[in-house]
Amino acid sequence: MTREDFLIRVVSPGAFTVGLFLIWELACELFSIPLTILPSPSVIFGALWQYREPITENSWVTLWTTLAGFALATVGGLLLGIAVGWHRAIYAGIYPLLVGFNSIPKVAVVPVLILWFGLGEVPAIITAFLISFFPIVVNVATGLATTEPELEDVMRALGASKLDIMKKVGIPRSLPYFFGSLKIAITLAFVGAVVSETVGANKGLGKLMLDAQANFQVPIVFAGLLVLAFLGIVLYAFTAIIEKRFTGWAFRGQNR
Repeated sequence: MTREDFLIRVVSPGAFTVGLFLIWELACELFSIPLTILPSPSVIFGALWQYREPITENSWVTLWTTLAGFALATVGGLLLGIAVGWHRAIYAGIYPLLVGFNSIPKVAVVPVLILWFGLGEVPAIITAFLISFFPIVVNVATGLATTEPELEDVMRALGASKLDIMKKVGIPRSLPYFFGSLKIAITLAFVGAVVSETVGANKGLGKLMLDAQANFQVPIVFAGLLVLAFLGIVLYAFTAIIEKRFTGWAFRGQNR
C-alpha cells in the first residue's frame, strides 16, 4: 500500500470519524441534550465498557446468526442467479416472482417464522437469509443475462457449448456483479438478524437494545448501534478484500 493509499483508505476515514464524534460531543455539551434523547459519545463509550460482558455475549449471537444467514444467501443466491441467468425464458419467468417476494416486508414474516420455529436463533438466521438473498440473485442473473452477444457468437464459432460459454465467459464476467451484491447483502443480513431479534428472541443485540429501550437505558441502545456499525464495517471491508483478490482485473482503471 502506497502512502497515498494509506492516507485515503485509513487516515481520512479515521480523521472524519473522530471529527464527527467531537462535533457530537460538543453539541451534546453546548445544548445540554438529555441522555434520554441523545447521549454523548463519552457516555456511550462508558456504557460500552460498563456493560461489555452482556454486549459482547449478545454481539457474538448476532454475528453468528448474521453470518449463517449470509452464507446461506450467498450459496443459494449464486445457484439461483446462475439458473435465472442461464436462459432468457427462465429469467422472464422467475424474475417477477423474486421481485414480488422481495416486496414483502421481512418484519411481517418474522412472526410467522417464530410461530414455526419458536424463539431463538433460527428465525434470525432465516430472516438474515431472506433479506440478503434477493440482491445476490439479481446481480448474478444480471451479469449473466447481459453477456455481450458478440462473445457468445465467437465462442459458438469455436465449437463451445452453452455450458462452456457459461463457465468461461458468463460466470467470470458476472463476478464483479456477484461480489458487489455481497457487499450489499452482508449489511442487509445484519438488518434482518436484528429485526428478528427485536420482534422475538432470547439473545442478540436486537434483544439487548429492546430491553434497554424498555428500561430507558438509552446509552446501551446507542452502544449496540455502534457495535452493529463496527461489525458491518469489518465484514464489508473483508468482503471488499476478497472482491479485490478475485476481480482485480475489473479495477484496473481505478488503480491508475
